[in-house]
Amino acid sequence: MDWGMQNRLSRIVQPESGRVVMFAVDHGYFLGPTSGLEDFKATVDPLLPYADCLMLTRGMLRSCVSPAGAPPIMLRMSGGNSILGELSEEGLTCSVEDAVRLGVSGITLSIFVGAQGQRETLLNLGRLIDEGHRWGLPVMAVTAVGKEMVRDVRYLGLCCRIAAEIGCQMVKTYYCDEFEKLVRSTPVPVVIAGGKKVAEPDALKLAANAVRDGAAGVDMGRNIFQSENPVAMIKAVRAIVHENLDADKALELYKDLAASQ
Repeated sequence: MDWGMQNRLSRIVQPESGRVVMFAVDHGYFLGPTSGLEDFKATVDPLLPYADCLMLTRGMLRSCVSPAGAPPIMLRMSGGNSILGELSEEGLTCSVEDAVRLGVSGITLSIFVGAQGQRETLLNLGRLIDEGHRWGLPVMAVTAVGKEMVRDVRYLGLCCRIAAEIGCQMVKTYYCDEFEKLVRSTPVPVVIAGGKKVAEPDALKLAANAVRDGAAGVDMGRNIFQSENPVAMIKAVRAIVHENLDADKALELYKDLAASQ
């Protein structure tokens, strides 16, 4: 791995803790104006100081995020379908050259193992990794899960290992039972997806369990920006990821912060 790629990875995964709080706000690329992100800038701006990395599309980056003081960017590179179509039939929607022009720290796409678009999305991952190495950009593979897929360690472990074998530098997947087994079999950092909105205690427990079991951090979106108090929530998540706060103490912190705002 060359110096440029290592440098960009060190902007994403914080060297002090070896972990990352990634803030995912790329939902609109297939969902449109997602609840909580209708006014993208108003929602996202107050949360930027607490995100180690922001995951989004190039359109929203250019339109809604100020270049001054922005956190490191993980740029969504795939798409081509919507919730009204077959999501697994994704292609690349952005060139690596444009990602370089935008000054991003990493690039990402979804893979759909076991779904209709499996082959093309895995080949897209290979192409993106080749281009990433050419430009010194790390690639994160997102293990997208269809409705018919079981989110267990056997399936998710398969997805993560395939992504690592193809050559990505990071994987985003879901937390599951025996997650520590998945981490052991995946030789690159693994971050967990926050998934659909759940109650704040459940989201904090998810983050704490994942970090305890070896995750390099979280890539959380709806459980932050759809929270009753998004700033308090992202601060509580940060305390879990970077300070090893347990779920109960993180919930106390969330409540204290929410009450004081």
